[in-house]
Parts: sequence; structure tokens; C-alpha cells
Amino acid sequence: MKIAVIGGGPGGLYFSILVKKAIPDCQIDLYERNKADDSFGFGVVFSDETLSEFLTRDPKSYNLIRSRFAYWDDLDVARNGEKIRITGNGFCGCSRKTLLQLLQQRCKEEAVNLHFEHNVDDLLQFKDADVIVAGDGINSGIREQFKEDFGTTTVLQKNKFVWMGSTKPLDAFTYFFRETPHGTFVAHTYQYEEGMSTWIFETTENTWEKAGFETTNEEDTIQKLSDIFKEELDGHGLISNRSHWRNFPIITNKNWYKDNVVLLGDAKATAHYSIGSGTKLAMECAIALADSIVENQDNIQKAFQEYDNKRRQRVEMIQHAAKVSLEWFEDMDRHIKHNFLPFAFGVMTRSKKVTFENLAIRDSSFTDAVLANFNQSIGNENLKNPPAFSTYYLRKMHLQNRIVMAPMEQYSAENGLISDWHLVHYGSRAIGGVGLIITESVAVSDIGKVTLGCATINTKEQIDSWKKVIEFVHKNSKAKIAIQLGHSGRRGGVKLPSEGYNIPLEKSWDLLSASAIPYKNGMPVPKEMDAEDMKMVISEFIQATENAEEAGFDMIEIQANHGFLLASFLSPLTNLRTDEFGGSIENKLKFPLEVFKAVRENFDQNKPISIRISAFDWAENGISEADVLEIAKAFKESGVDIINVSTGYTVAKQKPGYGRMYQTPFSDAIKNTIDIPTITTGTIQDIDQINTIILNGRADLVALGRPLLLDPNFVRNAQAYEQFEANDIPWQYESGISHLYPYKLSERKAVETMKRELKPESHK
Repeated sequence: MKIAVIGGGPGGLYFSILVKKAIPDCQIDLYERNKADDSFGFGVVFSDETLSEFLTRDPKSYNLIRSRFAYWDDLDVARNGEKIRITGNGFCGCSRKTLLQLLQQRCKEEAVNLHFEHNVDDLLQFKDADVIVAGDGINSGIREQFKEDFGTTTVLQKNKFVWMGSTKPLDAFTYFFRETPHGTFVAHTYQYEEGMSTWIFETTENTWEKAGFETTNEEDTIQKLSDIFKEELDGHGLISNRSHWRNFPIITNKNWYKDNVVLLGDAKATAHYSIGSGTKLAMECAIALADSIVENQDNIQKAFQEYDNKRRQRVEMIQHAAKVSLEWFEDMDRHIKHNFLPFAFGVMTRSKKVTFENLAIRDSSFTDAVLANFNQSIGNENLKNPPAFSTYYLRKMHLQNRIVMAPMEQYSAENGLISDWHLVHYGSRAIGGVGLIITESVAVSDIGKVTLGCATINTKEQIDSWKKVIEFVHKNSKAKIAIQLGHSGRRGGVKLPSEGYNIPLEKSWDLLSASAIPYKNGMPVPKEMDAEDMKMVISEFIQATENAEEAGFDMIEIQANHGFLLASFLSPLTNLRTDEFGGSIENKLKFPLEVFKAVRENFDQNKPISIRISAFDWAENGISEADVLEIAKAFKESGVDIINVSTGYTVAKQKPGYGRMYQTPFSDAIKNTIDIPTITTGTIQDIDQINTIILNGRADLVALGRPLLLDPNFVRNAQAYEQFEANDIPWQYESGISHLYPYKLSERKAVETMKRELKPESHK
């Protein structure tokens, strides 16, 4: 077998070592455009987990590399002179140049042919090669030559960064944050060998421009950064090595191979340096590619497919975590406003992979301090009280905890009338301990229904049926209950989901929307609302509000999300109007604001009102972040008490970016930019995530949907897990405490023991 490896980075070198070891008679030629001792960048970072993988694959290179690594267990977060240390992180750094030299040495020992100062422009010279590995970096010429075949996408991120070095010694991986008159700068720093450290400086493009930086002026960059980080550098200088300011490119490829050419390393996929995974990713993929080729020497296409199968999901997970992390740094001017301890906690949990419990296992003194700080800030004498079980006020409504039952459609009403099903549905979650229940969307009129199974609140019988639910909730629990008032708009007149999603009824009713655009092909075209339609809908919301007041609801939430009627006015994908209700975001807001003001005027002023919006459409040319912030600001100024932040379902062709806690960044942006309370939701699955979100200041309340569907006692289980002494457990169920609390305590101890055993050993 003949293999040509294009690019002499860590991935290409390590791949060559592993394949040559496994197939000694294989001819491997590696081509690198630079000299053998050239290296761009300063240090590289690995976790202990990655090093352990190297040990099992090639002990010789492992021992060489390990002997030259600088180890640390500590991570420091520093801001404007304040600093806190978080221990137990288990990382190591090495000079990139040293790493390349060690891997080159191993290649020579295994008889890999190394060709330096050899630039590859044309693959014809490798026409007799069985495999061509394109590991030629971010700016891969081979990938670009066949980018349509690979399905390459490159997205430049917003922040500016520059990679430098220094002689400043560091005893921990440190994030140095500095606020300046121009904006915030951060230095990602770590020592990679005795007397040498990596310093990656990052800032927003706006701050970069205000500070007067130039892309390629290294002397000026050093002078300005040395001045900004004078205290942190402590008399040590900065060292450049083609240190030009750049925007980080996120590179993805739909296909990782074409014919006999396969992508590796940054040519295949990039991961932002803020999670230290670039070199790690390249070398781990080198392992998978080597294994696949060794196992399938007679079928290279099968080998490539196995390589894809083994690594794609893992690579995409790392890229997702890296993207979430980099987006946190893009918004650091917003995060910097937090007090220091919650800010440091936000740095540590920014990618959402690390949570409060993860950190507590690494360094409980840090999490204890963060938790105490939170409780002190809200006047709670119990400094160890879990954030999820802290109380919260909206106007005069008092919530016993911050866990919310999200609106979950039941489609079980008959002629708009709810039944005993709803009594059990809402009542069981109230007894189960949630702080606030938000009902399924209740249509303000019959034509405002989504399906024939949707509830309304128009008749005395309907009001009385809701009153029965509310009285049960208030009598048997401390939960509060809100009604979500909505109008389906263009999404109405469809069959029950049990018969299929968004399937029009054979005989539907006339639909209304901001513009005459059907939700999807095959659905009825709605009428573009005129002044009379708007007047009618406002009157329907007023009547529903008065009926909700009569029924005894503690709160109203107005549905302006997921492409329903009010939401259709807010998104450019659904509002094509040219009159006073279209065009600018101010115009698009007019009708939804009129509805809100009408509801507010007709509801008890001591009771709060929420608005639920979609902060992102998950579709091209959808609503912008600037518009969303304007929407939130307008509702705040009009008197809304809290914003329930959702995303998507504006259009049927959406492509959501699902993932753990995936909607919290949108809630974060609204809460901490507009300074208004928020509710967040979306793939939040356990009490640890809820506590982390609240401690992070990303939301004030956390809503659960599907986790509550099959577990009405989610909150009770979480309270037992946290050993929280709840004072609202119905007396009929109190005897269950003696079973559940010890059981959950032993369960938690078992999980924590397992996590501690998996935790890297200290290098101290």
C-alpha cells in the first residue's frame, strides 16, 4: 500500500506513525510545505484523557511527549486584578514545535518518508497512491480544490484574536480579562514549557477597531497589548510569530472523503481554541483513520466510511461545544457586568458541558463560594440552598421555587371545554412541587384554535371548568398557575397530532395572519389581517383576559411565539406587509403591543403578565438578534413582567440546532442586555442543569416540558436528590419522605463516587 500524507502537522505525523507500525511494508510519504523546524503558534493543550489514549496506541511517542509536557491541575479566572483558582482540571501543555519534532523523530524511527519544503499544488504526482490524506490545515489547498465534492462550509466568527507567546511563567491555565474604555479583552494563557507561555488575545471586532489595532502590524499589537495587560505580564514581554489578527473559521465538511482522498485535522473540521481541542481533535481523528485503514486494507472506501462513522458524531459534538464556548466570548462585554464570582462560574460553565456538580467534584470550595454568593445576593440565610429551590416574586405573585411547568398542548378538550384529564394533568404537577404551572395555549376564540382539541375560555361552563382546576391547585399545593392566551393564526385548522402534524382539516375555518402566506404547502392561505380583524382579535383577548381573571388565574402569558398569530407579525419570514404594521421592527411590534396593553389594562395590576416569544427562527433571513432585543425592550417598557424565551416553529422549513440547554443563550441575551427577568426552556433534563442556569444568571425561571410529561414528581425527586427540606409536600404523602430521601441520597453518592474515580489524578 502507498499512502501520501499532505501536511506535517500533529495529525498527519501521528497517523503516519500508527499506520506504519501496523503495516510495516506500507510506503508512507509525508509532504510538508514548511521546514522541519518551522512552527506557527506556541503551545498546544491536551487533557489527561487524550494522553491516556496516546499511551495505548504508541507508548514510545507517549513517553517522548509526556516527558516534555508542562502539567497543571489549576485553572485561574482573573478580571481586572481579581482572581480565583479552580483546582482539579487535569491538563497539560507542550510546545507545538517540540511536539512536531518528537513526532517527526518517531516517524523516522518507523521509516516514514518525510519531505519538507515540498508544497503540493497538484495531486497528479500521487496518481499511484492508494490513499491521499489531506491534513494540510485550515487553509487546505486540497480541500479547496474539491470543496464542492467535500461540501465544505467555512464561517468566520465575529471576534478578533491573535496568537502570541511570552516568557511570563504561569502555574495555572489562566483567563485574564481586562476592561478598557474601548471594551473587554481576554487573554487565554498557559505555560507549555519552562519559561514559555502561550497568550491568545481576543476581543470583539468593535473593541478592536476602537482600540486602533491593525491586522498585520505586530509591533503595534505588542505595544498595545503589553500596555493593556501590563499587570498580568509583570515585566515580561510578548513574542510574535506571524502574529496577525484573525477571525476564527468554523470549518465543516459534509463529506470527509472523495475517491482516494480523505480529510484530516483542521482541513476536515475546526474547533475553537477556547476549549483547547484543535490538536487533540486532529490526533484523535488520526487514530480513527489509521484504525479504519488498517482494518480495511483491501477496501479503502469502506475504511473511509468507518472513519466517518467512528468520528463524525464526536467531532460534531466537540464543534458544537466549541461554538457555544466561542459565542460566550463574543458576548463577554455582556457577561463582564456580572459580579466576579458568578462571572467566574460563567467562564467555567460557558460550553454547557461543565455544570455545577462537575465543578463541585473538581473543587467544592469554588462551588460553595458561588452558591453562597448567590444566596447572599437574594437575602437567603441558608447559604447552601439550591438555586432551583429559591423563592421568586413577580409583582405580588410569590413562587416557592423556580421550576416552571411549560405549556404542553394536550389536544384533549371537547368544544373548547377541558375535562378531568386536565384536572389530573395540572393537579398532579402542582402536588409534584412545581413553582409555576403555565397551561397549554388557550385560544381566545374558536377560529384561534390550532386543532379541534384545543381549549378555550369563552363560556361560563369553560370558565367554571378552569376554576375547578385552579381551586384544586391552590387548595392542595403552593404552586401558582398561569393561563397562556393565544391565537393560532396561520397554523390553525389542522388535525390532532395523533393523526399527523400540520395536516389540514377537511373542512377548516378561515385563518388570519400578518400576511397571506400558508404555514406550509398544502395548508390554507390565511387572510392578511385588516383593521377590523385586528379590532376583533383585541376584543377577543380582552374578553379572554376578563374570563381568566374570573376563573382565578395567578398570571397570564401571551403567546407570541412559534409562528402563531402575534408571532407572525414579528418575523420577516411571515410579515411582508407594506403598511404601518410591516417593514421596521417598530411597525411590526404595533399590533402585538396593542394586544399586550389591552390585556394588561384588563387584568389585576397585582398579578404579572408574561410574553412568550421566539428569539430565533432557525431559518435563513429570519428574525435578527437586534430585532429580538428591540422586541424585548418594547414589551419591558410597556409593562411586561417576564419574557418566556423560546425559538423556532416560525416556518415549517426550519433547521433547529438542538442540544443540551440549547435555548439558554437566547434567554441570557435578553435578560442581561435588556435587564428583564426571563424564563428559559429547551432540552433541560435535570436539577443540576437547572441550578447551573440560574447560578449563571442566564434565566430567572426554568421551564420543563417533556421531563414533566412522564414524571409529574420530577421536582420531588430533585428535592430528595438535593436533600432539600420541602415544606409543601401534601400530608397524605409525607410518609414517603423516609423512603425517597435516603434512596436519592445513596443514588447521588454512587454517581459522585463514579465521577471521582473517572477524574484525572492530580499532577501536584
